[in-house]
Amino acid sequence: MKAYIFPGQGAQFRGMGKELYEQSSLAKARFLQANEILGFDIASIMFDGTDEELKQTKVTQPAIFLHSTILAEALGNGFSPDAVAGHSLGEFSALVANRCLSFEDGLKLVSARALAMQKACDLEPSTMAAILGLEDDVVEQICQEIPDIVVPANYNCPGQLVISGSVPAVEEACSLLTEAGAKRALILQVGGAFHSPLMEPAREELAQAIEATIFNTPICPIYQNVNALAVVDPKEIKKNILAQLTAPVRWTQTMLAMEKAGLTEVIEVGPGKVLQGLFKKMNRDLKTSSAGMG
Repeated sequence: MKAYIFPGQGAQFRGMGKELYEQSSLAKARFLQANEILGFDIASIMFDGTDEELKQTKVTQPAIFLHSTILAEALGNGFSPDAVAGHSLGEFSALVANRCLSFEDGLKLVSARALAMQKACDLEPSTMAAILGLEDDVVEQICQEIPDIVVPANYNCPGQLVISGSVPAVEEACSLLTEAGAKRALILQVGGAFHSPLMEPAREELAQAIEATIFNTPICPIYQNVNALAVVDPKEIKKNILAQLTAPVRWTQTMLAMEKAGLTEVIEVGPGKVLQGLFKKMNRDLKTSSAGMG
């Protein structure tokens, strides 16, 4: 089984997509279309903007989505997935690549998602932290014992779990998890508590936009974040993509499920090489690569 995987927030870099824009007329047309849909010149920020400009959630999420989906489209007949998956935001890129969503609808949803998440972040100071070197169940148990909101948010690979919640709760969890034997408990420089109950206002805001969007039967299954299962039913995909905002990203479980289904190769489509690195940690013999241009 050959799977194409799509990165999430944090994979961005200055100059991303510029090579695509300059070498592909299809890509150039898509970037110009994106500028119109978003109402600002995202192409210029991606190619020539500062790190600070690129870090804004309203820019970061559409930028990564654009890089990934345009790159997949530019592959043409070379894009031949048996399955797709995306990490958090990357799930939207995957859904455009497997033709469940149109490019236009995908971009509109990603933009709406970014703005809704930013609003939710502004309501209450919140953060995330990477916990390295502990079993998942130990992290889960300690989070449960803290009265304030702190939950597992990203199951990235065995021994690497990101927690999310209110600032005091995440700080307390980091202290307790270090005592419990974590090699590192590192507060992340993020805008807020993604994939936690604190994103409920964003989920409610996005629900209407998702409900109004047409989800088509995809050309191949998508392994979704909320359940790590291969899904092809558009209604199920729609339900899961909305639940994703407040639910954890089960990437460890997704990688295991893909391997069980006979995975032989993964191709990362979009900026960076983080996801293929996580697959390599799980299985050194797996064939991994990146798709195309920067």
